[in-house]
Amino acid sequence: MKVILTHEVSGLGTAGDVVDVKDGYARNFLFKRGLATAWTKGGQKQVDAISKARETRAVRSLEEAQSIKGNLEASPVTVTAHAGSEGRLFGAVSTADIAAAVQAAGGPQLDRRRIEVPTPIKNVGSHTARVRLHPEVQATLALDVVAG
Repeated sequence: MKVILTHEVSGLGTAGDVVDVKDGYARNFLFKRGLATAWTKGGQKQVDAISKARETRAVRSLEEAQSIKGNLEASPVTVTAHAGSEGRLFGAVSTADIAAAVQAAGGPQLDRRRIEVPTPIKNVGSHTARVRLHPEVQATLALDVVAG
């Protein structure tokens, strides 16, 4: 099934790309989360509009993404979470928690969908996360998870 991506999907493409995916993946994941729409002849106009907007933002945001990357990688971000006596969290640290902690620390407002955590954060301590700031720029974010 051909779909038009309306948001960036890790491992698949960026907004405005036309990709061919399996029917179940499109119906059960992409469409339900609003990440894609079905491709039609009329939808090609939508693809053109999305790609044109992306090109105008890309040049301006590349330099901005480089500066944000430097700020994010400069110092670790402290995330407070509820934990038991042995340092095990009640649940896990979500990408929304990470985005809120970055903003509380004086950093930029990040979209939680652009933050990738390689393994679920379920313990107190030091962890890392990756932030996709631009198709060409990714920042590695150092996290200190503390009990609170």
